[in-house]
Amino acid sequence: MPTERTGTWPGKFNAAIAGNMPKGMASYFTPRMIKMLLIVGAVLVLVFGYIIGAPIVGFLLMPKGAFTPIQTVSTVHAQKTQWQTQLRSVGTLHAVQGADLASEVAGLVTRIGFRPDEDVRKGTLLVQLRDDSDRAQLAALQAAAVLAAQTYARDAALIKTNAISQTVYDAALANMKGARAQADAQAAAVEKKAIRAPYDGRVGIRQVDVGQYVAAGQVLVTLQHLDPIYVDFEVPQQQLDLLRTGSKVTLTTDAVVGKTFTGEIVAFDPKVDPVTRNVHVRALIRNPDKKLLPGMFATVVTDVGAPQSLITLPQTAVVYNPYGDTVFVVTKSPASQNPTGKDQLAVEQRFVTIGEARGDQVAILRGVSTKDQVVGAGQLKLKNGTLVTINNSVQLPNNPAPTPVEQ
Repeated sequence: MPTERTGTWPGKFNAAIAGNMPKGMASYFTPRMIKMLLIVGAVLVLVFGYIIGAPIVGFLLMPKGAFTPIQTVSTVHAQKTQWQTQLRSVGTLHAVQGADLASEVAGLVTRIGFRPDEDVRKGTLLVQLRDDSDRAQLAALQAAAVLAAQTYARDAALIKTNAISQTVYDAALANMKGARAQADAQAAAVEKKAIRAPYDGRVGIRQVDVGQYVAAGQVLVTLQHLDPIYVDFEVPQQQLDLLRTGSKVTLTTDAVVGKTFTGEIVAFDPKVDPVTRNVHVRALIRNPDKKLLPGMFATVVTDVGAPQSLITLPQTAVVYNPYGDTVFVVTKSPASQNPTGKDQLAVEQRFVTIGEARGDQVAILRGVSTKDQVVGAGQLKLKNGTLVTINNSVQLPNNPAPTPVEQ
């Protein structure tokens, strides 16, 4: 096999390599082997240089805006809705008439005339205490009153003929009145042993049993008039001028899910609480099914003024920031971001003035028109001018009065 001359460049290179290798390895690196290794190394350098350098060169040569990523968002069209301004408050329910009934006198229970959770009429006997000795004394006093009345009638006839003196006549009249008063007092004492419903209402759980001795003032049962029912709530003093007696209210409570109750304002306190600066308001609520009970808390909504036509958006469309609330409006992309000539959408960030929120919706007072298509979901990955594509396969929540749905 011919060898490279030592005076040439390959020969000098081979000699240098062979001189720096161990004697056992120098025999493997022939001149042809070294040439092959140099060619393979050059090819690898070119290949890796292309792989690494091509994206960089392409990025540098790419038109401005052509490398902007495209984000997928869902959108909603701004629309006008009849919007009723409302005041919301938390209130407490009270019975129009409600009391814990107790006995005025002590005694032994002989009869209970009601069942728990029963509607009773005014005058219904609820609890009877032992009154046999009181009734016997009443009968004696009533007999004495009858005798006194007969004596007075005879003396009244005799005084006309001057058969008796005026003193005798006056004594007979006084005796008759005194006997009647004693009989009436005893009749009242007998009546106190019978505890009756003072008004129509629903009785609660009895607190006594037959044969039990009760003391004067001891609670026997509660009686509540449930239809209609009051709700008491408070409003700030600056909103007091917006309400009137007769203003319509709606009431909801988590104790009766999915049902709304209606009523109207019937009274205002004539003073403002100096601590909270709120005014106490009372409304009368219709409760025909008697599902609302005294002591419940409820949300009271009062309509204020006439309905207005306002632009509304889902609350998810608004980005709330300390420096101002914003939305992203879908527009056509600038020519610098659209080098292919195809239609491409971008977003424009706008500041908006929001109004009252209601359910899933919020009123937009300024910043958006009905012609605008607004991003409803996906705003976190957007900035002003970001290219977007729209996917509205999932509908955004946009209900002014949403209700919980069990999954």
